[in-house]
Amino acid sequence: MCGIAGYSLSSASRVNRRLAAQALLAGIAERGADAVGYAWRGEQAPVHVYKQRSGATALLDEIEIPGDATQVLVHVRDYTKGHPSIAANNHPVRHGQVVGIHNGIIVNDEEIFAAHGFQRAAPEMTVDSEAIFALAELARGRAHAFEELRGSMATAWLDERRPGVIFVGRAVGRPLWLGRGRNEIFFASTREALEVVERYVRMTLTKREVAEGSVVALCDGRVAWSERFAADRSYDEPPLPAVRAPQEGASCLQRLAALAAA
Repeated sequence: MCGIAGYSLSSASRVNRRLAAQALLAGIAERGADAVGYAWRGEQAPVHVYKQRSGATALLDEIEIPGDATQVLVHVRDYTKGHPSIAANNHPVRHGQVVGIHNGIIVNDEEIFAAHGFQRAAPEMTVDSEAIFALAELARGRAHAFEELRGSMATAWLDERRPGVIFVGRAVGRPLWLGRGRNEIFFASTREALEVVERYVRMTLTKREVAEGSVVALCDGRVAWSERFAADRSYDEPPLPAVRAPQEGASCLQRLAALAAA
């Protein structure tokens, strides 16, 4: 189990970009402590990625998001495949022109790489999530590509060929929520993480769960379009605990309160 979160803002949004990213990170921190990372992009800028092997608490104060950033991805990792000692396995994961994050497990990633002739972005990589972003790059984000995947998935990615768009997708077995403001749209693994954003960014969000078997494109702080796909339901995953790193969640929320007060 991992945690994913992020946002799309319009240029009219007055949200504090750094504080919003910190609130999202604190909101998902309890879902994994093997690695943590984030990515950001402005309206036309390239995607900037930072990740480290630690829990969220060690990164919270260090997050740097410029004031003109409009798109952010945030991730905490509880690894299943692809040891976190290899930085390329940690999220956000880059494959070609796509940078993405994933919560879940893909059990046929090697078969997908073999069938399409994909090459790993780095020779030492083994993380299963890369198969998602290889398909996303090949299909330019079209939802039908994900019908090849077997496993569980909630995901989000940025494509450097689509500078104004952030994609979020959900197959089966993992939660994913959207929270809409006036000029902003946030996403996170849980509704509770969006409530952390509301509390510390001081705004009200209209919240809804993303449907299984769907890809939603976010642009300028709104839902631009969505597509459905037939998600594979053959994978029978054992029940997962609600949280993996409760101490990270508690310490991040405590530190976030102090940062917001300052």
